[in-house]
Amino acid sequence: MPLQADLSWLIAAVLLGPFVGSFLGLTSLRLPEGRPVILGRSACPSCERVLAPLDLVPILSFILLRGRCRTCGAAIPRRFLALELTCPALALWAVAVHPSAEGFLGALLAWQLLLLALLDAEHFWLPRALTLPLIVSGLAVAAAQGVLVEHALGAAIGFSALTLLSIAYRRLRGREGLGGGDAYLLAGGGAWCGALALPSILLIAAVAGLAFVLVQRWRGRPVGGDQPVAFGVFLALGVWLTWLYGPLGLS
Repeated sequence: MPLQADLSWLIAAVLLGPFVGSFLGLTSLRLPEGRPVILGRSACPSCERVLAPLDLVPILSFILLRGRCRTCGAAIPRRFLALELTCPALALWAVAVHPSAEGFLGALLAWQLLLLALLDAEHFWLPRALTLPLIVSGLAVAAAQGVLVEHALGAAIGFSALTLLSIAYRRLRGREGLGGGDAYLLAGGGAWCGALALPSILLIAAVAGLAFVLVQRWRGRPVGGDQPVAFGVFLALGVWLTWLYGPLGLS
């Protein structure tokens, strides 16, 4: 692909990233509360003033307003700025590894995974309203690339594997071991990365999860056997790294 075409995908992904980050920040706050995400007007959570369009320009508004509401002076949640910076960074990463339209599609994957990881980290929740679109978008990309059968098989195997593991754990231990959303998230990983990528996704997720537990223990905050861990965060990381660099041992 010509260099100019590669650069156009990079520019498109990076410019779109801050706006996506702003939307993800809004969604991550409203969705768990059952509030409308798209129809509701943005307002200051402190004084409830409806925000004007100039207040909603990603990154720039935060800088010009010095991180505070122009009316009441309340601090603007830092999560918005963090996401507005993270989303273009992920897009840049995707296009740097895959400098073409594929990299732009990778940015779309990264943004979906970021929102799911954030919701799981904060609420231990992977809603089907987000995991099902992850599966559908992965299969749509696979169909466009002519690899639909392998990736549909990956989605089916990923979902079945974690569902069966969850059932077995519940029968053996008498309590839940995996949330139902994890199976849908792994199915999304199979849809995007293919059946052969599932072992890599699970290995990366398991190693990352173990590292998290060890770090928590080192910090004096050991994770008990009955304490929930947001495994979806580590699954999202496994999907992302596997999509970027390919399955371990096969790339």
